[in-house]
Amino acid sequence: MAVAVAHPNIALVKYWGKRPGHGNVPATPSLSITLDGLTTRTRVDAAAEDSLEINGEGRQDAKVAGLIAALRERFVLPAMRITSCGNFPVGAGLASSASGFAALVTAVDETFSLGLSPSARAAWARRGSASAARSLFGGFVALDPDAGASAVLDRDEWPLEVVIAVTSDAVKAVSSTEGMERSRSTSPFYGAWMQSTATDFDEACRAIRLRDFEALADTAEHSCLKLHALMLSTRPGLLYWNAGTIDAIRAVRGLRGAGTPVFFTIDAGPQVKAVCLPAATTTVADRLRELSGVKRVMRVGLGAGARVVED
Repeated sequence: MAVAVAHPNIALVKYWGKRPGHGNVPATPSLSITLDGLTTRTRVDAAAEDSLEINGEGRQDAKVAGLIAALRERFVLPAMRITSCGNFPVGAGLASSASGFAALVTAVDETFSLGLSPSARAAWARRGSASAARSLFGGFVALDPDAGASAVLDRDEWPLEVVIAVTSDAVKAVSSTEGMERSRSTSPFYGAWMQSTATDFDEACRAIRLRDFEALADTAEHSCLKLHALMLSTRPGLLYWNAGTIDAIRAVRGLRGAGTPVFFTIDAGPQVKAVCLPAATTTVADRLRELSGVKRVMRVGLGAGARVVED
């Protein structure tokens, strides 16, 4: 038996689309920050038969079953009981699958003494959810389609903070997996997206190494808006935002225009993540909390990578 904890991550340079073939490999590089405070905790026990429980409910999950089947092609694994719980909404644009698969692979590795390195665990976690590879590491993390996931900068070396404006707890109508394939096959902008993302990735990595907040803000917001433009150009169009999302974007833009060090990013969901320097966190949280379309606000720092913990 072993218990592992992992945190979700949010991409500052997005990927949207997969390479053809096996392995669930992203089509473009991405760069993310791992979040503290939001946690998935997963326990794996050897058992008489396979079972999965998520947040207290028995589940059948094709991606989890597929990952376990792939692991069994490489390792001798008995039946197992997987029990997972998280402290934030699932399937609502807060990267629950990223932390879930990172915690699962870490717990399986420890329970059955597979001896996997962090990079190997990241490669296995990616099979369940491509962004899960980034949750194996803390702080600032790169995911390259060829080189895999790797740490760019430790969380203590540039301790940014994030204010999350939750505008809905509903599960999104179109999953990221389905949405990516739909964009790849129908959007006239997909080729331009593929070409421009590599430039964004290089610019963001440079900004992080220099601790250049304004440069990172410009690149991250540009990547975010290009992603959602790509989604909107898909047939039928993918619209993950709601009125609260738009209000929060405008609020963050207003703060940044007035000199507050903050920028926004949004994944495939309606939640707005406002990334800021620590001195600005209270100002940003108070402003977002004022918005009628924001259900609640969460304040988090940068988190550590996936790890084994005491039961």
